[in-house]
Amino acid sequence: MITNSDSAARPFQLAREDIGGLQAYLVERGFAQDGETVTAELAGEGNMNCVVRVRLPNRNLILKQARPWVEKYPSIAAPVERAASEARFYRFAARNPLVAAMMPRLLDFDDKSALLVMEDLFAAEPLIDCYEGSRRFNQRQLKELAKYTSALHSLAVPVNERVGFRNTAMRRLNHEHIFDLPLRRDGVLSEMLERITPGLDHVADDLRQDSKYCDTVRSLGERYLRQNGPSLIHGDLFPGSLLQTGSGELRIIDPEFCFCGDPEFDIGVFYAHLLLSEHGEDAVSWWLQVALENKKHSDSLVFQYAGVEIMRRILGVAQLPVRLSLEAKRRLLEQSRAMVLRGVKATA
Repeated sequence: MITNSDSAARPFQLAREDIGGLQAYLVERGFAQDGETVTAELAGEGNMNCVVRVRLPNRNLILKQARPWVEKYPSIAAPVERAASEARFYRFAARNPLVAAMMPRLLDFDDKSALLVMEDLFAAEPLIDCYEGSRRFNQRQLKELAKYTSALHSLAVPVNERVGFRNTAMRRLNHEHIFDLPLRRDGVLSEMLERITPGLDHVADDLRQDSKYCDTVRSLGERYLRQNGPSLIHGDLFPGSLLQTGSGELRIIDPEFCFCGDPEFDIGVFYAHLLLSEHGEDAVSWWLQVALENKKHSDSLVFQYAGVEIMRRILGVAQLPVRLSLEAKRRLLEQSRAMVLRGVKATA
């Protein structure tokens, strides 16, 4: 396999329509032969990155490139170093067979071009449609995901390797959009919120004016930024990072927000999305039961991180394809308040 140091060429710019460029790049990296037929298509929405599925005569590949912006929101700058963090995650996670089996294999990483080449899980379907009610996680899947998080969080990162997982720039970006921007009282997001759900900005003001709530969210944000191990976490464990195979098994993708932090963050974020997607009490309780079997976890911290995630998904930039009324969002924000301030379980 050709390594980045073997080539003095300029960084490759991934573009679905540039078939000639794709073909030449794949030949250079050892994935294709001269003259082989290459076709390409977008693979999913690509919120953070440019993601292209390449079809070769004998196999498919996923090419994923980090650009200096968020692919879905080009006006938002984002560090290209996220690609290196993701590649490092895949390589480290491969040390655990269970974790590796539930993620695509990393086949190549071109640091100069901030581009990963990965196994294509073509038969797997995205689970983002769970917010529309057309899909529901069953107990088997939730237990499967809990086994994944338990195995991942048990992969203690040695002190001398933790510097490679700081992912500082991405954490700062995520921190702003999770713990800061949604609660600003300067009206930055007011127009967007009112366009999505009339009356929502007024509801949001109730939380923004709750100094105890905002101070607690701020403290959680500071904790998020200063974490440095030992547990490796995915960092963005929600249905948009999950796929389902034809046999109903789960696969996990997109760990570019990974870092060494609180396992409770991953567990709490997914818990929040079960509530946001209006899963019933049975599913929510089952997730907490199987995910919190490790008695070392702090239940209250799980609920606090979940409460913050609910708030930021309703009031922040990273909106979900939910079908929630103003009253439903108001109720969820009240649940967020209880979870953040008292670290208690929300009622589904």
